[in-house]
Amino acid sequence: MMRQFELVERVKTYDSSADESAINRAYVFAMKMHGSQLRASGDPYFSHPIEVAGILTGYRLDAASIITALLHDTIEDTPATLEDIEKLFGKEIGRLVDGVTKLTRIELQSDHSKQAENFRKLVLAMSEDIRVLLVKLADRVHNMRTLHYISKPEKRRRIALETMEIYAPLAERIGMQEMKSELEDLAFAELHPDARSSIIARLNFLRDQGGDLIGRILEELRSILDEAGVKATVSGREKTPYSIWRKMQRNNVGFEQLSDIMAFRVVVDSIEDCYRALGVIHSRYPMVPNRFKDYISTPKPNGYRSLHTGVYGPERHRIEVQIRTQEMHEIAELGVAAHWQYKQGGKVTEGRQYRWLRELLDILEHAAGPEEFLEHTKLEMFQDQVFCFTPKGDLIGLPRGSCPVDFAYAVHSEVGDTCVGAKINGRIMPLRTQLGNGDQVEIITSKAQTPSPTWERFVVTGKARARIRRFIRTQQRSQYLDLGRAILQKAFKQEGYDYTEKGLEGVLKIFKANSLDDLLAAVGEGVHTGREVVQAVYPGIKTVARAGTDNVVPLKRASKKPDGKHAVPIKGLIPGMAMHFAGCCHPLPGDRIVGIVTTGKGVTIHTIDCDTLEQFADAPERWLDLAWESDVDGNDVHLGRMHLVVANEPGSLGNLSTVIAKNLGNITNLKITNRNPDFFEMIIDVEVRDVKHLTHIIAALRATPAINSVERARN
Repeated sequence: MMRQFELVERVKTYDSSADESAINRAYVFAMKMHGSQLRASGDPYFSHPIEVAGILTGYRLDAASIITALLHDTIEDTPATLEDIEKLFGKEIGRLVDGVTKLTRIELQSDHSKQAENFRKLVLAMSEDIRVLLVKLADRVHNMRTLHYISKPEKRRRIALETMEIYAPLAERIGMQEMKSELEDLAFAELHPDARSSIIARLNFLRDQGGDLIGRILEELRSILDEAGVKATVSGREKTPYSIWRKMQRNNVGFEQLSDIMAFRVVVDSIEDCYRALGVIHSRYPMVPNRFKDYISTPKPNGYRSLHTGVYGPERHRIEVQIRTQEMHEIAELGVAAHWQYKQGGKVTEGRQYRWLRELLDILEHAAGPEEFLEHTKLEMFQDQVFCFTPKGDLIGLPRGSCPVDFAYAVHSEVGDTCVGAKINGRIMPLRTQLGNGDQVEIITSKAQTPSPTWERFVVTGKARARIRRFIRTQQRSQYLDLGRAILQKAFKQEGYDYTEKGLEGVLKIFKANSLDDLLAAVGEGVHTGREVVQAVYPGIKTVARAGTDNVVPLKRASKKPDGKHAVPIKGLIPGMAMHFAGCCHPLPGDRIVGIVTTGKGVTIHTIDCDTLEQFADAPERWLDLAWESDVDGNDVHLGRMHLVVANEPGSLGNLSTVIAKNLGNITNLKITNRNPDFFEMIIDVEVRDVKHLTHIIAALRATPAINSVERARN
């Protein structure tokens, strides 16, 4: 176990300005908090955070990362609290330790391998500071190194599988190739021990047969580069057992069929030398077809840059050669951690290899000293997504801004259709609540529930929106079918005939309907009238217009203008019939309108979108299709109603009335419906000419500072 002074000395070798006192305090605090706790190996638990800190010093990370490594398990496994950490070590360390703790807790909630990719995204999305992720990866490396001490085989296998599917790809995604290779090999040893042993045995056999084959190839590569005047450092290695096994699985070949199990790396001084070295090697050895890749001109998404080529090299062995600069090599091995090492003149080097990292990291601040370190880096991958858990631990990825209804439809269409409520982290919350990363969402369903049209206003996923719209269309068609059937039954009865669906089937072609339901829906929608259908079925009859028959129904077809003049210029009214405007929607010239016939009261005029009309859906014979005359006198006065929220301050009502008066409106009634220390809510009736006039008044009111909001009042 590394001692306190040894850890400080390691950090001081690459960061002379590191806060030695803070590292010492963190070492002592963690040792005190973990106390007598033991690991599965029997070692003191405190040895684990020290080893994690030691791993991070190998990547030359800043003092804050080292302190976080020492403290990363204190909140989860000891009596220490986040407040204690912040009080003793400051807000920055508290934030980092809290981030690692949250990742650990989420890690325990999901062990479903099919969720691995979403889990990786969740970890990235929740690691607002890249150092949180680096500490977590180092933590996993040490846990894998000591995995064999865990007695339960199923637990070892679960941890190894999680490492292979989640943490090794995470390390690769941020470019930490060295860490990724170690995690893969440690996990491979647990998951497939026999396969690994077999590959190692075969590698040892080849090594014995070939003698110092790698050494001879290295010497020849150095020699030909030297002769061409290319200054280079050449190193060679066998591919790892896991990478060999994966290639055997992917290509479905045996070990004997693999001929490029050796990889050689050529490190040169500049990009120009990379291409010169490539030319020297290609001119000397035959190239393997389709094995050349140029990651210098086109880097990998994680910033990796190098030239790769396969050749039949010395002694006719097929080998892989990677050519790169020293800087590229550091980036390839250390990934994002290499950012802590490449600094020039106080600035991060702005080479092309940093393009991905510049997009990924928001560099907020630099530490002072001979070697600059990134103090704060914010991870911005997957900021447009949120990842939430089901109660069973399954992970659901959704667009940012999603609500429980989106989550319900993502789980299953039926769950979405029957959703009545949601619990977010154990608390019942509104369905329009926006979800956050790591939320656990439980959907409450009811068989009696159907999708609400209002959901479409706040859902963001295409699946949810499509299902809601589909239901609305289906429901609308069902209503049109019922309405059309009622209209036709009434029309047939008034002409003295029995309504039969068999008779209607003979006239489907006349109305270009594919089925009886299509015809009924068209009549219900107002495309065709009941009288037209009756006349098509019985062509010889002569129908007489009656009040309450076909003047009644077609919602999209206006009747002829009546002979007599009515006091109100409305088309479609039967001469002499009493009428009045509905107090629920206050229709104005310019609105689409419909009339409802009431015995003893005449016709009540409603706007076409008035909610009250739903009460008359089952009585189509009471509906009149109406419209305003085109020659409405612009000086006629009509009543418009507005709902306002007005600031509770001196002069507000005066400003309100002045704005209305300046726009030629006249207040006839004002009612305050709610008041509090900050605002008044009120209903105002205003005399206006038409909808356009009312719209101008509303626009003028919205531009008035004292008016918080104003809408046309309905129902």
